[in-house]
Amino acid sequence: MKKFYLFCNAGMSTSLLASKMQKVADEHKLPIEVKAFSDSQMSEVIENKNPDAILLGPQVRHIYDKTVKKYKKPGNIVMTIDADDYGTMNGERVLKAAMLNYKKESQK
Repeated sequence: MKKFYLFCNAGMSTSLLASKMQKVADEHKLPIEVKAFSDSQMSEVIENKNPDAILLGPQVRHIYDKTVKKYKKPGNIVMTIDADDYGTMNGERVLKAAMLNYKKESQK
């Protein structure tokens, strides 16, 4: 089971996006767990759960470089969520983007 975890300021709207992404994953029988967390929980969550994908909401895209430096390792990805896809809560597009990025990384 791959773990795709979303992080934003409070985690409320991101929780809705995560549930939409999980629904798409479940409908396609993809072994992916999608969850959302507040960026204040990032260190604890990443260190304890070792997600395969770290997705940053548009509100926290300013911490992208810091997140890559601290948490990026071979086999996982760190990416920002497209603001339009986030705004429209397009779980399918966000999941596809994350899966494509993850696939590219795992082929390195």
